[in-house]
Amino acid sequence: MEIIKDTDTLARFCRHAATADFVTVDTEFMRETTYWPILCLLQMATRDQAVLVDPQTDNLSLDPVVELFDNDDVVKVFHAAKQDIEIFVKLSGRAPTPVFDTQVAASVCGFGDSIAYDGLVREVTGETIDKTSRFTDWSRRPLSEKQLEYALGDVTHLRSVYHHLTQKLTELGRTDWVADELRELSVPDNYIVQPEHAWRRLKMKVNRPLDYAIMQKVAAWRERRAQSTNVPRARVMKDDAIFEIALQHPRDAAGFERLRSFSRGFGRSGSAGELIEIVTSTMALDKSALPKVPRQPRGPSAKGPVGDLLRVLLKAVAENNGVAPRVIATSADIDAIVLDDHAQVRALAGWRRKLFGDLALKIKHGRLALGANGEGIVPIEIESLETATGAFPG
Repeated sequence: MEIIKDTDTLARFCRHAATADFVTVDTEFMRETTYWPILCLLQMATRDQAVLVDPQTDNLSLDPVVELFDNDDVVKVFHAAKQDIEIFVKLSGRAPTPVFDTQVAASVCGFGDSIAYDGLVREVTGETIDKTSRFTDWSRRPLSEKQLEYALGDVTHLRSVYHHLTQKLTELGRTDWVADELRELSVPDNYIVQPEHAWRRLKMKVNRPLDYAIMQKVAAWRERRAQSTNVPRARVMKDDAIFEIALQHPRDAAGFERLRSFSRGFGRSGSAGELIEIVTSTMALDKSALPKVPRQPRGPSAKGPVGDLLRVLLKAVAENNGVAPRVIATSADIDAIVLDDHAQVRALAGWRRKLFGDLALKIKHGRLALGANGEGIVPIEIESLETATGAFPG
């Protein structure tokens, strides 16, 4: 099986692909020991050609691929596209456009939430994919024939899946349901974590403005260090350590010796010196310069009975329309709706609002109830409880 290892051959394929209406794309990469993914193999296919590209070959330029991915006349088809696209954003600073993600499309076509590629291929084509090569070392050369066959199959089967899903979306009248998500996949900023926003990934909470400010700045320091040294965040510092610094405010080497998350002697390291500077400079700020800690809005608890009712509603609407619930609304969306009628969440916009959001607000304000009949859960207008409406919109 031939692998492209020179720029001229790659450019010829990309020129051919530029005349097609779509190209399927997949990658094999590794990132266990790095912050950025390491591209080990690139697979692409048009209707009539399929190729493997070895990006680890000396002097091979991926510029022809970048040019193809900039071509707005060619749809770039991926499955679970985000990690693949991240590679090309890091390579060129740009994301492929336009993009079609078969996992996103499948979720509104009745295939469930986040269906795996092999499961989708089996559902659509009846073919079974041998996944035993998936977790092999793709950086080691030479690649085996089994690895190459597996890699090529990922983009050749994807052609059939793409055709099936585009037809299904048209039949169901749901092409616009996935449009926003697909556009979002081509926004480069979605793939590069800005250090100043890194704290948003943290799960633990702090309650004091000073702790909040230190947490934000230490998270930004970790993100910059991880990006610049190309190592995973956790190898720079674990999340628990960030919160320990934010709560304990170590201002000297001895301060770090008292923290459980750091090894003995860390307080004398250069990293500790930088962190001490962050803590001391933040503590020197006037209170007015510290960020405000977000407070939960007053009102019903997001985890209380109203939220429970909305989750039942979501399940019923999803089942009635053959859509994965998470595509319509996430748990965070529901929590936000319970707290705020005007929450800036997708469930209160566009087709999701018509399908679910308006009903959710009616339930929240006591204008709609949920009942059951032989068909399942049905909405009941409170003004006439004796008569069920019988069906959800969709």
